[in-house]
Amino acid sequence: MLLSLDIGNTTTTIGLFDGDNLVDTWSIASEKHRSEDELGILLINLLTFHNYSDFIDSACMCSVVECLTERYQNAIKRYLGIKPFIVTNKTTNLLKYNVDYPEEVGADRIVNAFAAYSLYKSDCIVVDLGTATSFDIVTGSGEFLGGVICAGMKIQAESLKKFTSKLPLIKIEAPKNAIGKNTIDAMLSGTVRGHACMISGLIEECSKELGSNPIVIATGGYSEIVAQYMKKTFDYINPYITLEGLKLIYDAHVLNV
Repeated sequence: MLLSLDIGNTTTTIGLFDGDNLVDTWSIASEKHRSEDELGILLINLLTFHNYSDFIDSACMCSVVECLTERYQNAIKRYLGIKPFIVTNKTTNLLKYNVDYPEEVGADRIVNAFAAYSLYKSDCIVVDLGTATSFDIVTGSGEFLGGVICAGMKIQAESLKKFTSKLPLIKIEAPKNAIGKNTIDAMLSGTVRGHACMISGLIEECSKELGSNPIVIATGGYSEIVAQYMKKTFDYINPYITLEGLKLIYDAHVLNV
């Protein structure tokens, strides 16, 4: 079984593949203070509790948190006896990079783009609604064109609380109306509906530059909420596209599939 880890700024998503089937997933906080031993014990306890520990024979991971990358790598080696394949722009050449600085492309963006290319073989835009909201744009011939990066909704909400004297910290949820009748509803409208309008507009602009009608795939925890307010909804919502991309990259590099 393949253990796959997507280490993000806020959350680490863990998936377990049995062959091509994603059989289980978990989410844990990406706490930067955790040691290698803590991470190893956490993984062992998680897998043992679900009766998977004896069946893990491979691992693949991507990370945007530099301090956790090596710790997870060493934890998997020490506690699971596996050397994980780590996806970076130096370890995978499955995409053609048409960007100014390929070395700056985040591992999660590489994985998302390759997953979209592999699954749809068409021009694609992957909208990842996480800590940051990012657009990863790949052509049907496997050319990564770059994309868009902006503050995610959680950052927006925290910034409103931090940089104002009276606005509260809000929980991200679906706003009732565009016109908020109270402070919280007004903030929700601006954050969620505003994000949906931004995404709709950027999809339109990116599509014009592509000169095509790309497939738009959303992933990340806020996808379902934002989708309600899109002018044109996402073609697909796939919360596990990054895990699927890790599996596809592992198969291509290690198994030569």
